[in-house]
Amino acid sequence: MPLTHVAVFQSPLFRKLLLIAFILIAAPLVLLDSLLTTYIADRETRNVEQRLTAEARILAGEVATVPAAQLENWAHEVSIRAQARITVADAHDAVAADSGRTLETPDSLASLPEIVQARSQTAGFAIRHSALLDRDFYYVAMAVPNPAAPGFVLRLAVPLEERDAAVDAVRWYLVGTSLVALALAMVIAYLFSRRFTSRIRHLQTFAENLVETRALRDLPPDVDDELGALARSLNRMAARLHDSLDRLSLESARREAILSSMVEGVLAVDQHMRITFCNESFARVAGIPVPVPQRVPLLEVVRDAGLLDMLSQVLVSESPVKRRLLLPAANGHSFEVQAAPFAVSSRWGAIAVLHDITDLERLERVRKDFVANVSHELRTPLAAIRGYAETLLEGALEDPENNRNFVEIIKAQAARLNNIASDLLVLSELESGRAEPAEPEQFSVRTVLESALRTVESEARVRGVTLTTGKVEDATVSGSRIRLEQALVNLIDNAIKFNRPAGEVHIDVDSLPDHQVRITVADTGIGIPSEDLSRIFERFYRVDKARSRAVGGTGLGLSIVKHVLERMNGRIIVESELGKGTLFSITLPRGNTN
Repeated sequence: MPLTHVAVFQSPLFRKLLLIAFILIAAPLVLLDSLLTTYIADRETRNVEQRLTAEARILAGEVATVPAAQLENWAHEVSIRAQARITVADAHDAVAADSGRTLETPDSLASLPEIVQARSQTAGFAIRHSALLDRDFYYVAMAVPNPAAPGFVLRLAVPLEERDAAVDAVRWYLVGTSLVALALAMVIAYLFSRRFTSRIRHLQTFAENLVETRALRDLPPDVDDELGALARSLNRMAARLHDSLDRLSLESARREAILSSMVEGVLAVDQHMRITFCNESFARVAGIPVPVPQRVPLLEVVRDAGLLDMLSQVLVSESPVKRRLLLPAANGHSFEVQAAPFAVSSRWGAIAVLHDITDLERLERVRKDFVANVSHELRTPLAAIRGYAETLLEGALEDPENNRNFVEIIKAQAARLNNIASDLLVLSELESGRAEPAEPEQFSVRTVLESALRTVESEARVRGVTLTTGKVEDATVSGSRIRLEQALVNLIDNAIKFNRPAGEVHIDVDSLPDHQVRITVADTGIGIPSEDLSRIFERFYRVDKARSRAVGGTGLGLSIVKHVLERMNGRIIVESELGKGTLFSITLPRGNTN
């Protein structure tokens, strides 16, 4: 048997329909059986009564002529002819003759209802069950009009076999009809339940997969019953559900993309401090692998007590908290952490946003250092200018031996102030990009180097330093010619000023295989201590402060060099050995040769 048929037979709906059909068929049939059998029994009983009554009237007149000695023989003969048991009772209700005498035949018939009724009403009727024969008998008794023997009663009895047969025939007919009706009901219930069950299972499958299924397409369009209405309602609900899911998915994807692309670390936890979301920035800050498992306890992946305490405080107080934290797992970076509560589906949680302020703090320190350094650098020449000016005003103008010397010092300090201001303006322009041309120019490194050497050759002559050049290739670079010349002048000028007497400055320009140009400036000067190499490009940083001021340095030259090279996508490397000299190596990308 196919599985679909077995499923139908096992269906509770089929069993219920079959039970209802059985009840609807059985109840009328039971009632009909009762009515029909009663009717048939009554009709057959009346027929027997009419036949026996007619026989009794005929035989009552005949028995009146039979002598008493021949009554027994007469009863047997008439019994065969009348197809009935013949009994004759005398005036004392004793059996005078009986064609069917049995062990059940009583000696006195006085107590029998049909005999009593016949004596009082001429005729009597009764139905009794014979235990010996296990049959119902119909009895008709009639008084015998015999003047010679008054008080005699004639009784006829026949078994109600025809009645029982007729009732059994009706019942068997009803049973057959019931079986046919039941079989027909089973077929109808099977077909209906199969169709109905199939549609219900289809609706059930659709409802169970409502999120994945967009529409219920297998129902006929003309189905207009309750299931059809339910299917159409499910279709409308599925369409609305999928529209809502699409919108939610889009919004979720947008939020996910925004949160994932954020530089700030984002962390969300539930009320039990389990992670519900974190982006890659937070995973990188916390030093945990991605993807982070959902609902993992935060304590298992983050050990920072400050962050744990913040989130716990937010969950308890349900109010936002803002702090600055130093996370050891993030290589000592500083973060400004903003934590706030949020509720999802009546459940509380907390979300924290970690903004890396390490660079801001570094810039703040640089700004403070810069202000302090500028103040310090300006204070010295200003104090000298003010002091010598006051000295001149207080009478030194009249001192012919010193007044000119004082004015020269004021002039030198004013020049120093001017140099500092000029270098600060250059740094400001380089950092803001205002000094950059709209289109980078292509120029020759050799030409720029020659111009820079001409600028510093008088300084080299004064200090007794020899300028030499080795291999100088005519390479082309792209950027600002003026700025590169300024950078080279600063480097060569420093190499001259911080050199030893009769020292040497050597410059080379060569091309590298990776489409780069390298410019090296080497001196035989005093060198730079290794602990100072990482800071020489900072503003106002001096290795030898006394000598730097003595030679007129502003402390901004190397900072300008670094900014110029960064603008031209270049880099600078310094190598130095204390007491032996310093080597600056500049690498720039080659320009277009077209």
